[in-house]
Amino acid sequence: MAHYRASESKREQFRRYLEKAGVLDSLTNVLVALYEETEKPNNALDFLKHHLGVAGAEPADAEALRLELTELQKKWDLLMKENKDLRNRLLQYEPAPEDKAAE
Repeated sequence: MAHYRASESKREQFRRYLEKAGVLDSLTNVLVALYEETEKPNNALDFLKHHLGVAGAEPADAEALRLELTELQKKWDLLMKENKDLRNRLLQYEPAPEDKAAE
């Protein structure tokens, strides 16, 4: 009987933890939304994941973001090269700050 009470106590502690963290409210809200759907989704688990924010980006969105990242990295590389070239050209016409301090 003591084992049963210890187990019940752990369950109660876990339930309070979930309640305090807002997990129970979130799950309740998502389950209510699923219940209130007029046309039930084919995959209830996907519905739950989507409404809990677990689903993440769609594959098409992820691919578009990867392409944009690649383009931006190439643009950044070009701009860094241009910046370096311009600095070198500028140094041809103006002495470096250390040279001015020596004069």
